[in-house]
Amino acid sequence: MNKLIRTPKELDLMRQSGKISACALKAAISFTKPGVTLLEIESLVTEKIESLGGSSAFKSVPGYKWTTCLSLNQEVVHGLPSARVLLSGDVLSIDLGTIYQGWYTDCAWTVVVGKNQDKKIEKFLRVGEEAMWRGVKQAYSENQVGDISQAMQGVIEKAGFGVVKSLSGHGVGRSYHEEPEIPGFGKAKTGPKLYSGMTLAVESIYTAGTGDVYEAQDGWTITSSDKTLGGMFEMSLIVGESGAEVITDWRKC
Repeated sequence: MNKLIRTPKELDLMRQSGKISACALKAAISFTKPGVTLLEIESLVTEKIESLGGSSAFKSVPGYKWTTCLSLNQEVVHGLPSARVLLSGDVLSIDLGTIYQGWYTDCAWTVVVGKNQDKKIEKFLRVGEEAMWRGVKQAYSENQVGDISQAMQGVIEKAGFGVVKSLSGHGVGRSYHEEPEIPGFGKAKTGPKLYSGMTLAVESIYTAGTGDVYEAQDGWTITSSDKTLGGMFEMSLIVGESGAEVITDWRKC
């Protein structure tokens, strides 16, 4: 477990990596509108990360050649950038990561394209974001992974949505995915203990239906089995003594 507790210098590098990810995510959210293509968002994010001194974390994944994962509507995660033109009312999940001087951060956000007049979509997005923040609030020293997981599961399922149980959050730092795994479901006071100085990526991954998913023929895109909307919200953070320090909050960029 000691290898997962970062030094003060390492945490500073993680903060810098996180700021780059946050600013890239903010740029992507602001740019997302009807008429924009997924490839244009991909290009914007790549340029933003590189202009701030970072490089793409996702391109370090064997076989993956993009900076972003862009998942539309029934797609839940790992959607591929394409020439697809965004339409008003589309639901888009933007997922990206940065490497800065060898340190990785990861973040994601789901948005509706254009002006949303659908109260069901508004609720769907609000619940996913709330679930993630509830999980983040549990990321403090001497708590356990199950405390994060249960907090997220409770919000998602109370709203009538489904947790995607085959996908999870994770540790992040020297690589894109590290221990511990952080499922979106679980029981409080179970799982690995959390210690101040650990760095995690907490994410709520869910659908408007059962939460069951399948992998598309492209070998990457994960889609809801019942064709309901998919969503994800993710922030990288530093575990603290009494609370988490979120290092990829795009609203502060």
